Amino acid sequence: MPTTHDAQVPSGTREPTPPSDGLQAGLKNRHLSMIAIGGVIGAGLFVGSSSGIATAGPGILLSYALVGTMVVLVMRMLGEMSAANPTSGSFSAHADRALGRWAGFSIGWLYWFFWVVVLAVEATAGAVILEGWIPAVPQWAWALIVMVVLTATNLVSVSSYGEFEFWFAGIKVVAIVAFIVVGALAVLGVLPGVDSQGAGLANLTDHGGFLPNGPGAILTGMLLVVFSFMGSEIVTLAAGETANPQRAVTRATNSVIWRIAVFYLGSIFVVVTLLPWNDPSVTEKGSYVAALDSLDIAHAGQIMNFIVLTSVLSCLNSGLYTASRMAFSLGERGDAPKSFARTTSRGAPLAAVLASVVFGFVAVFFNYAYPDTIFLFLVNSSGAVALFVWLVICFSQLRLRKVIEREEPEKLVVRMWLYPYLTWATIALIVFVLGYMLTDTEHDNREILLLSLLVAALVVAIALVRERIGAGAGARKHERDHSAVRP
Repeated sequence: MPTTHDAQVPSGTREPTPPSDGLQAGLKNRHLSMIAIGGVIGAGLFVGSSSGIATAGPGILLSYALVGTMVVLVMRMLGEMSAANPTSGSFSAHADRALGRWAGFSIGWLYWFFWVVVLAVEATAGAVILEGWIPAVPQWAWALIVMVVLTATNLVSVSSYGEFEFWFAGIKVVAIVAFIVVGALAVLGVLPGVDSQGAGLANLTDHGGFLPNGPGAILTGMLLVVFSFMGSEIVTLAAGETANPQRAVTRATNSVIWRIAVFYLGSIFVVVTLLPWNDPSVTEKGSYVAALDSLDIAHAGQIMNFIVLTSVLSCLNSGLYTASRMAFSLGERGDAPKSFARTTSRGAPLAAVLASVVFGFVAVFFNYAYPDTIFLFLVNSSGAVALFVWLVICFSQLRLRKVIEREEPEKLVVRMWLYPYLTWATIALIVFVLGYMLTDTEHDNREILLLSLLVAALVVAIALVRERIGAGAGARKHERDHSAVRP
């Protein structure tokens, strides 16, 4: 039977690393189910949707549908690879195997960088809400408290992370389902005790039409909402710490369609039917708060603040977990310090967690000390990483599908639809979005893409130099060994 390398996998790649004995299968099915659901409900949905609505009007639904479709296809590809080869490195390990060591190194470190910057963004967002409730504690202290608490949960064991995330995600899910139900009843005019005369399907067309700012606004809307979908892939990293990773990945992949349809499209549909898209309160208060306020629901702002805080804590919890597991995987593959691959007796990668949180703390400091310079650079230079990750997943799947079909067809329990045509179509859509970012100067997307490309180019250059040095060292060792045995 041919090996992976014989099967025309590029030189410089490595066999998939078997699951480490260090990490433990501490996540239960209920944990992973809620991680999968909660992963697609980021704080960005609650906070960032208002700018998309203001830009595209009701047509933002098409923006969400297009990005949602793209994410569903990417997750299907990732599910195919991860079900066949569950690993803590997920797409980074797949890229390593399919495209070369440089690809796994580059996308792994870029993804780690993205999440440690997110830690600082979310810690600050949570601190703002908490300071509003308890102003006696300064904002920086709240950010510190939040980071320390969630670092502790990640250091104890993976089951403690899973338990926290189960409840954080559970609150998000209950809140958004309740919002959709209450909003739908109001739109239909059957919500008791509420005057909802301004709500209705007419809001989709009465204020300048469904596309008040023209079809081009759909594309601009895509740029504004695409990054709120980052997090869907977390479940494939977490699956490696379950008793049955293949089954966990399969279930999560199969359920991604309804999760995006309900939580994103469903809730945004409710928002744009409850009140006119151009109502000033949408941008002043945020789309969800404005929607609740339109129904005269008491304390709507504070209710939404609590939900956003829960989303922030969930994002922080998962972000630290995700960054540490990617660092762990990089350490296992020799692309990060070996200490990153060492775990405690409870299966927590101590050095990987601490390294991730230390960078997060430094970024929090930059947010307070240099918000418009260093921190802005960090945020912008990590902004397009989601699209880079999705692109790498597509190219990895194109290569690995052939290898799996030839060598281990029984492991194809999840299959990408219409392979390879839908894969190429997804690649084309992602490239188109990246190209369109270059034209968007109004929302800083051009700067975000250029800075992200700069950082990506730097990381790829480091990867290629490391690979060349490693190859040179290997050649010299081979020559020395050959000389030693020469008569």
